[in-house]
Amino acid sequence: MRSRWSASVYDAAHRLSGSEIETLLHAAQWAPSAGNSQPWLFFVCVPGTANHDRLVATLSRGNSGWVPRASVVFLTAAHVRTGEEPGAPAFSDYALHDVGQAAAHLTLQARAMGLHAHQFAGFDHDALAHALGVPPTHQLLTGIAVGVPGDPGDVDERTAARDHRDRVRKPLAEWAFGGGFGEGWVADSGA
Repeated sequence: MRSRWSASVYDAAHRLSGSEIETLLHAAQWAPSAGNSQPWLFFVCVPGTANHDRLVATLSRGNSGWVPRASVVFLTAAHVRTGEEPGAPAFSDYALHDVGQAAAHLTLQARAMGLHAHQFAGFDHDALAHALGVPPTHQLLTGIAVGVPGDPGDVDERTAARDHRDRVRKPLAEWAFGGGFGEGWVADSGA
């Protein structure tokens, strides 16, 4: 898991086979979900397809330089409402959590296959949901770019620099609480 990182420089010529894409989707498929509700949808965006073109047209400026270079991009959506009318009951109180687990499973499977995955949300969600025909019962959430590392010389300097930043995480005591809120967890010295 520590070898997982969000690459931004992809080899634009690399393509995944249909069976490799299917393996990634199967990893997402077997993620835990509340009562086996599996409230996720994944749109597959392979370069050269209509889905990829729809995605690229909606990317934020910061993502438009690197996302299109990935071998495949998955878009995640959650089944959030039981009906299309405003105020329809929630499909699941845990749909967003479950989609996150499915996305995590896919990214870890990508790493096990020697690929890198970079999750992102920088796109026009409403425009892309409309272009994909996403109904009001579902919410388009994030993208997951997957591929192999490319040549930093093929991308702009800012994008190339992203792949060489130090990877730093907050200390456990800032987000793992052993008591009430803000009471940082500390490992037992006898453990």
